Amino acid sequence: MHKVQALPGAFPLHENRDFLSESEWVIFKLLCKPVDSLAEEDAQSLSVATGNQVSPERCDVLIRIVRISQLPGLGSWIARLLAEAGFSDADLRNRDAAEITDSINAKAGYHICNEATTRALQALQLQWKGAES
Repeated sequence: MHKVQALPGAFPLHENRDFLSESEWVIFKLLCKPVDSLAEEDAQSLSVATGNQVSPERCDVLIRIVRISQLPGLGSWIARLLAEAGFSDADLRNRDAAEITDSINAKAGYHICNEATTRALQALQLQWKGAES
């Protein structure tokens, strides 16, 4: 399905990296909540389930990371950057790719995403739209 793995010079959009802290991993493991199941959660309820050890704001970010990383062609590394920049999976489908990558760069304070990354994201957006039709 996702034909855009990486374009030369682009951020590796498909790459996965750990995004939970060790303490978060332990908390969710003890709650018997696999990371993928976070996509179905509500941030406030999830925070309460953790005994408020993970804030609702952090739960919201974690939920968005999981949802974004479930889009074909995106891994958890870029999903974390996108979620921390305030984006949701719906934003990724509907907003301009250049606006998205510019926001990631602005949030980071330096260029993580370049023009090749923007083009790769645009190509993925076209694939997602094609899959929806």
